[in-house]
Amino acid sequence: MKHPLDARTLARLAVRYADRGVVGFGLSNDERRGMARDFDRAFAIAREGGLLAAPHGGELSGPSSVRDCLDDLDASRVGHGVRAAEDPRLLRMLAERGITCEVCPASNVALGVYEKPSDVPLRTLFEAGVPMALGADDPLLFGSRLAAQYDLVRRHHAFTDEELAELARQSVRGSAAPDAVRAELLAGVDDWLAKPVD
Repeated sequence: MKHPLDARTLARLAVRYADRGVVGFGLSNDERRGMARDFDRAFAIAREGGLLAAPHGGELSGPSSVRDCLDDLDASRVGHGVRAAEDPRLLRMLAERGITCEVCPASNVALGVYEKPSDVPLRTLFEAGVPMALGADDPLLFGSRLAAQYDLVRRHHAFTDEELAELARQSVRGSAAPDAVRAELLAGVDDWLAKPVD
């Protein structure tokens, strides 16, 4: 985690490259090591420059760190956010605002946030209407790819094909991809779902 002044410099740099592929601005690392509010100015610079605000929260710290991302950084997405499942009011807020949580079950288990994959509260988030973008977090570090995350969700949480397709749609809808790309990806999800099982 960089110093807040460094973060402002990085935000300005990210905004300079917004027309060359940079679409978002994040805050990563162990959220127990700092306060989200210390980075509010950096996130304001990024948002004013048209970037998606996607700070990390609610993994190693509890639901309060997710709330801090919303209140202090005006997050559009939250990296992880799984601990929001511990706070029904926060779940409602995420669902009502359409804030996407970037859920990475394999890394949650690898980091000891949850003991086993079935403990990750995916069903709680899904049934509360919280949009999720299933992710692999850091494949080199955690040894898990995106397809493996979908397999994990099917095996440990009994998600049906229809529910897996909805997870994929939520990921696309919560992205900063151009409308044409989103439409193409959503059509691809529908095509996958329509294909008969071999």
